[in-house]
Amino acid sequence: MRVITGAGAGLPAGYYGRVTNYRQRVFVEQLGWRLQVKDGCETDQFDRPDTVYVLVEDDAGNIAGCGRLLPTTQPYLLAEVFPQLLNGLPPPRDTVVWELSRFAAMDFNARAATPLAQFSHSATALLMRAAVACAAARGAQRLITVSPVGIDRLIRRLGLHAHRAGPPMIIDGQAIFACWIEV
Repeated sequence: MRVITGAGAGLPAGYYGRVTNYRQRVFVEQLGWRLQVKDGCETDQFDRPDTVYVLVEDDAGNIAGCGRLLPTTQPYLLAEVFPQLLNGLPPPRDTVVWELSRFAAMDFNARAATPLAQFSHSATALLMRAAVACAAARGAQRLITVSPVGIDRLIRRLGLHAHRAGPPMIIDGQAIFACWIEV
């Protein structure tokens, strides 16, 4: 497996389209999220030229995982869309806090790619560690993420320190919460 990181404008040719198509397959097709899709690609207002992406490719060159890193000093998903997950606290706006969003590791070449596969796929640990390292290299000391319930257990199994920023809430039929990850 190979890790690729970089701002959207600096990714190798074709990778931005590949990652947005992968996100459409994971989040819209597999998980059923109601997200903006155009020409088979899932993007939103947080996909800017300076947005940092972390990708994992399998040995055949297929994207097997992705994550998006956003500084909290600019607009980001939790602050703009899900601030209620912070249990009344203001969304962080700090140079040492970055948001990890659109995190998924799902192997579409496996025999039975299912929504639960994103939490057990072999690329998950590699992707999470690469995202943390990438954020740290950019000055992050903490990550904040909007996550499905259970991701905190996965993060702790990887040896990372994580804790909830507020209680889980049901939004669009999904139990989600804000999660701190110490870098």
